[in-house]
Amino acid sequence: MKLQGKTAIVTGAASGMGRSIAILYAAEGAKVAVSDINLEAAETVAQEIKDAGGEAFAIKTNVASEEDIQQLVDRTVEHYGTLDILVNNAGIMDGFTSAGDVTDELWERVFAINTTGPMRAIRKALPIFLEKGQGVIVNIASAGGLNGSRAGAAYTASKHAVIGLTKNVGFQYSVKGIRCNAIAPGGVATNISASMGQVNEFGMERAMIGMGINPRVGAPEEVAKVALFLGSDDASFVNGVTITADAGWTAY
Repeated sequence: MKLQGKTAIVTGAASGMGRSIAILYAAEGAKVAVSDINLEAAETVAQEIKDAGGEAFAIKTNVASEEDIQQLVDRTVEHYGTLDILVNNAGIMDGFTSAGDVTDELWERVFAINTTGPMRAIRKALPIFLEKGQGVIVNIASAGGLNGSRAGAAYTASKHAVIGLTKNVGFQYSVKGIRCNAIAPGGVATNISASMGQVNEFGMERAMIGMGINPRVGAPEEVAKVALFLGSDDASFVNGVTITADAGWTAY
């Protein structure tokens, strides 16, 4: 098992890519904190893991809340004694809202969840990793963090920021035994569109131009396999990078 004896936090783990990552991590031996704003759905995932012989507990977390982030890490350490892997997966879309139409409220909400949440979780986890002399961070970015119009202005900027944060943490803490990498998924069959809200017609029209060259939509389990690689010792020499998982969409 690639993660035997490891403890992992996975945010946004009640559905989609987060659910698949939590289940795969547990199957590979990790003890998992299944974190999500939807506690009932998180409990379902945790029970699914336990039914399969793994270890997990569910915890309600609004990643936009500093208090919730503190509680998430503290309770995980209380529950399992330590933390080895942090997966920042929770995120929302922005309805393809273009820069001319984006409101302060939308901008701040998208950044609070997509960027500030991961930063706070990393900040909270780092003292644990520093004391151990090792630790792994996996951030779920997006093809929208590598390109200009896979979403609206707020989402695009927030995911670019996640990639910058990944590089910064990966390099600065590499001398402390800590790795920080990101995954940039392309189109994946998840329920994140439920967070989209009202769609901006102009922004969506511009974003959809590239959909015709998308080879295919991925499955959450395919992204989870990349997260397993990054979370395991197989990726011991991989740090500060973003792995694109999009069937070649951005290669065009």
